[in-house]
Amino acid sequence: MIIKKSIGKLIGFGLILFINLANLAFCEEQKEITLEEVRVVASPIIEGNWVSDYANRITTVTDRQIEDLNAMDFPSALRRVPGVTISRYNLVGSYGGAQGGSIFIRGIGAERPGAEISTLIDGRPSFVGIWTHPLMDMLSVNNLDHIDIYKGAQPVLFGNMAYGAVNLVTKRMTEEGFVTRIRSAYGSYNSLDEWIEHGGKKGRFDYYLTGNYKSSDGHRRDADGEAQNYFGRLGYQVIDKWDLSFTTSRTSSWADDPGMKGAPRIPVTSRFGLRDQTFDITLSNKYKIADGYIKVYYDDGQIRWKDQWDGVGPFDSNTDWNNYGIRAQQKLRLWTSGEIIVGYDYDLYGGKFEEVRFNRPAPPTIRVKKLEDTHFYNSAPYFAIRHTFGKELQITPSFGLRYNMSKYFGNDLGPQAGLVMKYRNTEIYAQYAHGFNLPGVYTVFNYTQVWNKGDTWKDLKPEKIDHFEVGVSQKITRWLKADVALFYDSGEDRLVFKAPPPRFENLESYRTRGIELTATLTPWRNFEFFIGGTYLSPSPYDLPYAPRKTVSAGISYSLWDRIFLNLDSQYVSSRFVSNPRFPTAIPDKVDSYYLINGKISYRYKPSGKKWEGELFIAGENLTDVNYEFLKGYPMPGATVMIGAGIKF
Repeated sequence: MIIKKSIGKLIGFGLILFINLANLAFCEEQKEITLEEVRVVASPIIEGNWVSDYANRITTVTDRQIEDLNAMDFPSALRRVPGVTISRYNLVGSYGGAQGGSIFIRGIGAERPGAEISTLIDGRPSFVGIWTHPLMDMLSVNNLDHIDIYKGAQPVLFGNMAYGAVNLVTKRMTEEGFVTRIRSAYGSYNSLDEWIEHGGKKGRFDYYLTGNYKSSDGHRRDADGEAQNYFGRLGYQVIDKWDLSFTTSRTSSWADDPGMKGAPRIPVTSRFGLRDQTFDITLSNKYKIADGYIKVYYDDGQIRWKDQWDGVGPFDSNTDWNNYGIRAQQKLRLWTSGEIIVGYDYDLYGGKFEEVRFNRPAPPTIRVKKLEDTHFYNSAPYFAIRHTFGKELQITPSFGLRYNMSKYFGNDLGPQAGLVMKYRNTEIYAQYAHGFNLPGVYTVFNYTQVWNKGDTWKDLKPEKIDHFEVGVSQKITRWLKADVALFYDSGEDRLVFKAPPPRFENLESYRTRGIELTATLTPWRNFEFFIGGTYLSPSPYDLPYAPRKTVSAGISYSLWDRIFLNLDSQYVSSRFVSNPRFPTAIPDKVDSYYLINGKISYRYKPSGKKWEGELFIAGENLTDVNYEFLKGYPMPGATVMIGAGIKF
């Protein structure tokens, strides 16, 4: 306890010392440095909430917020967003797609295998083709311009698995010239974050390249991890109004499982390894009366998982997947104040899987279960239409529909309707959406190789959800804006594991209802305060990853346009968590927690020079509280990271 308190005091002293040193540097060197004419602080935690013309409530997090939060990965960038919670084991590296690395939106997203939240990169789906859930290490934050979080069902635009959606929009050079950024940071538990990016635009041609390396020894034994991400984009304006873009990315990562605290150590070190390579070609157009795109993508990945969690014996789990498809969309503004969206998605996903078990004691035997190359597909045309009536008072009704055709599970309709009303500084919206979530390739493996039930997996039905939401956004004064949203989700035919005999069945129904409030205050140009909270009432009461109360708050403040202070805090009430490795187990409950994090940056630009630099110190869990995302997996106490960057 004494050591923990000392660490907290040391971090606090370090932050204070950093302010004074930066202040001293400013006083001594102000004659040599030219201040920029206008510097306004970035919004803390999120850029803001906004409602689309189709009544979709969207929260945006920009690269500025990601950097100000010192977010090392995708879950860290989103975990303070109101209504979003996460689960993880380690400081660096996500261990799988469940407790070791996952996000949940208003209690949605806990289904494993499979997923309820659609994760996309530039509108392209990103998930493991066999298990149909995302992996957090595939979603790098270092190549992002911004993240859009859709907090309700999105059947029309995103289709399958879209009980909620997160779209990561990557960086692109849009102005003439060149830019290069290099950043390096080192912190507690031998944590390292190296980052370089370079972009350029000359006439019709543009490009952007990023590279990132992260590693950590971890706060516990076997809590170490490593992640490498590389991204490249080439763009060319073919003719006026038409643009061609090619992007590619590569991910290589691994993470170890430290195991439940106090439990006997298993004979093997559990390690989850990932490799993923993606390719995306997009041809887009932009006219006054129309804009759209056609996208062709390919995603090739593999998982190498070594573990021994069920007591039977160590095993190697080898997943090789490939997803590919085509996505096309065109927006047509054929009349004043109106729009039609027409689109078509064809997604093919799957791969092969092998489980190799080594049974002991001697003589050891090897058992192999294989899933040969298996793919599912979804073919889905969709449309949406809206029209705005009025000038000062604007009323915009909208309607959309997706018709999804699945290879094995029949056809599904995904309707969506909305209404948006705007009057001066007031905006009111209402939305209804009916989403669906199809069983994945994982059912084929379980039924044919594990449970010996042949092709009876084809009798399963898609899961369904009905989403209702109404909200108000009000700009109260020039420095105060507030939002409130009421939502209700009703889920049916949820796939539930049952035994004996082992099987999946469409049995469970659930309900979540709640309220979400946010407020942003900007009383001065160099100060901004944000607070947001979500209250959930789930049924059943033990619905995993659905805390009743979450609250996030943040402050951005600048001194002399040179020193930038970012503080954020988060409260998450006690909640139930599930363990998909043991689906028949009763959900555990973890305690509530309250975290305070901070970052102080000193940015400088020498007079007459084209480069600018930054020094920073960041700390997480500054009050050194004990907390955990999963029962028996304590997260680190107070941590600190210092770093420097240069831009030219």
